[in-house]
This record gives sequence, C-alpha cells and structure tokens, in this order.
Amino acid sequence: MLANEEVAIGRSAVASSGPAFHALAHGELTGERATMKAWEDFVSGSRQENLPVRDVVIRSWARCQSFLVDARADAAPVVGADHVEALRRENRELLQAAATTLAEAADLLAGTRTVMLITDANGVVLEAAGDRATLNAARDISLGCGGHWSESCAGTNGIGTALASKTPVLVQAAEHYCAGIKGWSCAGAPIHDPLDGSVVGLLDISGLKQGFSAQALALAVVAARQVEWNLARQTEAEHVRLLEACLEDSQKYAGEGLIALDARGRLLYASRKAAHLLKASLGSDLPQLSRGTRLPIVGIADMASGKPAESHQSGGHLPVPADWVRPLMLDGERRGTLLVIPRAASCRLPAGRRAASDETDHARSRFGDIVGASDSLRAVIGQGERLAPLPVPILIEGETGVGKELFARAVHGHSTVASGPFIPFNCGAVSREMLGSELFGYVRGAFTGAAAEGRTGRFELADGGTLCLDEVGELPLDLQPYLLRVLEEGVLYRIGDSTPRRVSVRLLAMTNRNLRHEVAAGRFRRDLYHRLAVTALRVPPLRERQGDVPRLIAHFNDLLADRHGRDPVRFTAAALERLHRYDWPGNVRELRNLVERAVLLSTGGMVDVSDLPEELRDGCGGMAAEGWPLPGPPMPMPVSPDPSAMSLTVTEQRTIEDVIAATGGNLSDAAAVLGISRSTLYRKLSQHGIRREAIGKGMGAARA
Repeated sequence: MLANEEVAIGRSAVASSGPAFHALAHGELTGERATMKAWEDFVSGSRQENLPVRDVVIRSWARCQSFLVDARADAAPVVGADHVEALRRENRELLQAAATTLAEAADLLAGTRTVMLITDANGVVLEAAGDRATLNAARDISLGCGGHWSESCAGTNGIGTALASKTPVLVQAAEHYCAGIKGWSCAGAPIHDPLDGSVVGLLDISGLKQGFSAQALALAVVAARQVEWNLARQTEAEHVRLLEACLEDSQKYAGEGLIALDARGRLLYASRKAAHLLKASLGSDLPQLSRGTRLPIVGIADMASGKPAESHQSGGHLPVPADWVRPLMLDGERRGTLLVIPRAASCRLPAGRRAASDETDHARSRFGDIVGASDSLRAVIGQGERLAPLPVPILIEGETGVGKELFARAVHGHSTVASGPFIPFNCGAVSREMLGSELFGYVRGAFTGAAAEGRTGRFELADGGTLCLDEVGELPLDLQPYLLRVLEEGVLYRIGDSTPRRVSVRLLAMTNRNLRHEVAAGRFRRDLYHRLAVTALRVPPLRERQGDVPRLIAHFNDLLADRHGRDPVRFTAAALERLHRYDWPGNVRELRNLVERAVLLSTGGMVDVSDLPEELRDGCGGMAAEGWPLPGPPMPMPVSPDPSAMSLTVTEQRTIEDVIAATGGNLSDAAAVLGISRSTLYRKLSQHGIRREAIGKGMGAARA
C-alpha cells in the first residue's frame, strides 16, 4: 500500500498542473466533443489560436506538427526485439528499481481496466503490468514492450508529452494527436536520476477512456517517486562497492592522481592530487571536482560503460589518453572507470616510464615476462608453454604468493583462446550460499534477493575464453558435481532455469592446498580432481628458486621506486646475506612487500639489517605454507620471553601507528607498507580508535 505522505506528494503534483487541469477533471470545460473539434481545426489549419484546449496539449500538438507526425496514425511504431533486449540491458538498474512497484501494480490494477508501464528516457516501453484484458487490448496500439511513444513517433500522449515537458502530464482521450489513439487516456510521470536529476525513464498509467480516472496522475507521480527512491538506494549501494574497489586498487598507484567514475561517467572520488595533475596535464581550468558531477572529458561516459568514445566538437571537452583509463570491476563486469593520472604534467607518460600493470597489460599474459632464471622456474615455464595451446584443463598448484595467477594469465595468453576473455574468480571470496549463483548465474526470481533481471555467471562471462578458478579447494562438496557436469558436457543451467546453455570455456584451476590429500580426506571429489588435473603445473616456492632472489629484488626495486616517485634503494652486503638465507614463507609476494617497504621507509637510500623486518633481523627462517612442508628440519620460531607482555591487539595497534607515523600520515603509503588495502586500514583505524591527526601531532611533539 502507498503511504499517506506519498499520496500527498501525488496530489501536490496534480495541483501544480493548474486550474485548467481541475476544470478538465471535473468536466467544467466544454468536454471531449469540443476538444475533438479543436483538434480537427488545428490539424486542418483552419484555426490554431485561442483553442479551448489546455496549454500543455496545444504546445504538444504544435511540436507534433513540426515533427510531421501523421495525425491519422492508429498505433505507435515498434522497435525490434533485439533492440528492446539491448535497451533492457542498458536500463537494468531502472527496471530493478521498478520491479517492486510493477509487482504491486499487477495486483493493484487488476480489474481496473488500466495498466502501468516503464519506459526508457526516449519513450520506448521496457516493461508493462496491470489488468490482463487491458494489456491485451493495448497491443492493438503498440502500448507494450517495444512500443516507441516519444512525441516525434506517436504524437501527443502521456509518455512522450511528459518526457518532452519533463513534468507529470495527463492526456485524456481526444487530446491525443493521433486519431487511432484517442480511445485511450494516459498519465505519465518522469523518473529522475537520484544524483543529477536528469530524466532516466518514465512511469505511465494508461487505460481505455471509459472509466479512466484523472486521479491516475497522482498514482503515477507517487509510483514514479517510489521508483526514484529505490533507484537512489541501488545507486548508493553500487557506489559504495565501486569506492571499495577503487581503494583496493589505489595502493598500486601511490603518487598518482586518481579519479573514480561510475558507469555513467559521474564522479565518485578524486584524490587531492587529481585536480592539480589534471590542470597541469590538460592545460585547462576545470570545474570543482564534486561528487556526482560529470567531467567535461571526451567520451568519458562511453569509456566507463565500455562503449566506443563519441566525438565532441565543443571546445568545452578535453581528451583523455587511453593509458590513463582502468576498468572498475564488480562481479566480473565493468561498472565504472578509474582514471590514473601520471605525476608528470603531460598527457603522455614520460620516456622510460612504465605504466602500472592492470587487467589489460599484455605483459601479464606472457611467459617471457615472468622474472627468474632458476632451473626450477624455467622448467615449469617450459611445461606451461607446451601445455598452453592444448584444449585441456590445467591445475596450477603452489603455496600462497608464488605467482600462480601470473602462470594462469600466461597460459591464457599463449592459448588458442587468447583473444577471448580471461575471467578470474576466487572460490574462497564469496559465501557458500552464493557460490552457485556466481559460477552459473541465475534467472529472475530464482531466490529471495535475486536481481530482477537475473545475472550472468562466470562460466558464461568466460565463454570463448578462459575461466580461472582460484582456491578451487574451497568448493563445497555439494557444488562439485555441477562443476564436473559443466566440464564434461559443456552445458550449464542457471539457477532457477530449465533452459540449457552451451559454453566453451578453457578452465584453469589454482590451489594452495594439496588436493590429493583433500581427496584422501573426503573433502574433494576424486572424479573432479582427475578432471581438473588432466595436466598440472606446480609453481616452485621462492626458497627452491636458486639465484632468483637478487633478480626479483632488482626488478621490484626499479618498479616500485618508479611507481612511488622515489629513487631505488641499495641493500648492504649484510642485509642481502639475510635475504638470501631467509626461507620466504610468503614467497614472491612477501619479497615484493619487503622491497616496497624499503623504498617507502628508507632514509639515505641505504637498507641495512636494522631496517629489515624483525623476522629477518632475528635470522628466523620462516614457516612454509600449510600442506607444502619445507625440506629438512623446520627452523625454530623465536619465543617471546614474556608472552603476556603484549597482546596481539596492542601489537597490531602499535605497528599501525608506527607505520602511519613513518609515512607522514599518508594512508596509501601506510597500507602498502602493511600489505593491506586502504579499506582494511580504515577499518583497523576505527577498530583501534586510532586518529591519524593525533599520530601526526605526536610526531611533531617528539621532533620538537
């Protein structure tokens, strides 16, 4: 049921239509016959001024005449089914926001001889609900999905005229411009974007003129407002997720300006450096970077949505180099754009500077770009090069941090489906209940909380390319048979659907577990294991890669110094000796984090033993990942002389405070040193009650 305040809003909108509307509603004007006579005079050209018709209608008639609309038409034109489907995809947020309202309308309008419609911003009907008999009758005038009801196509009507005037409009029977539509009455209310107020669609209530109530306009206004509120909630939720994705990526681009945009090119976030770098790079004054505004940049909304950029002749638009653009992904789909603005005041990256690695970097899809020359690494690279062109699954095994995804991407890049998509998915990153829908997708209404338009699963997204399943050992036993069926038959069923969908996918599975042990323990199906492990690659841990540590140190030293705008550091002989002796339980990822910490925190450009993390200073050999034991006897772990002296919570808090102080309060740098994302760091600050400003003041007092 509609709330009382919503009804009041609707009545207010009706009142704003003016005295002429009330006169029409109460039959005080000369009636439908007089309106029909006025229309005949207008169309014939015998009289076009001082007609007994409302201003909103006469203005619409004039527009229709300028559009050369055929006044004898008896239906709106209909767009093709493929075009309708494309429009539904483009407007899925609108349809999702309207789903509840339309569902209520199906019951509310039953037996009332009226229907409710949702159109896009151009007046094409996307969805309809209401009285079934009226829905059937509406097909005679194309008042259903695909009908194009803009004024230029169908003359004066509740949909097109409301869109043209950008206000709620009631069009009664004879007020329609086209003769064949005058047996209907309709009330349209625009639906506005919650951020910028632009019209994104329209809600219309239509019915045969007999018994159609003028109060339908109030209901249309209230229902449109309900859709707008739902749209606002959806938009806010998606923007929060996009900001989290931006924060996750931001540590890769420290020192550069960052601007995050949603799928329509609207500003979500701009770093403090962004405005300065934009002005320096593009040589022009820019508007204030405030949330929700669109930047005057060529084709930015098209880039955010993945469409080709449109050309703009206006001098108010500025070009953006393609190497600034990074996709922001949600659920395996591009839903926004991250602009990474180089530190140099130039549209192009300076000579010799490498762009930060991202999903589109081809260097991540070549075996030749994997750093290392040890015999163990070259052996597995050779195996990968031989297996990559073969159309068989590959199981990529190895401890955490060894670089399994680098091998997966290289396999894809050397495969016969290299031109297709590469879709990575972490099986341990979503709840058990959502795994099936994430992998196989679902249809509308499959379960409570399902998106109104359904969702495409990872297998379908990877069709014609490669699906990379990380942490495949986390798959629950009851889901494993479905994965096995897709691998064996190449056919899947979305959740809630009985229609088979054929997919052609190259599967790569990654795990840091020993799946043979998992099979023996009954936690992983033997038949699925043998299907995944038709061929296998074991990426060696760093401790088995003789001679690769100094190569990786040199590689990360140059790469990370360049990324953070600093000079490479130098390690003393004693420090290098400790690095060589260390067992690297975190493997290449741990080594990379250590080098990044050294680049960010070193003073004077020299790193000695005292600058290394505690576990290296103490000579501790580290601990291997679970399931992959170290060769030989384990190294003893250091034991605190007083385990109760400091709790883990206090240790974590002091570590965070020390790192923030060392990085001058720069949370991006602090997160990079700690090896966590900025969003995680913010959560830790709140959890421990740490205030960055207080840490900064403490530093100042100490220095004083």
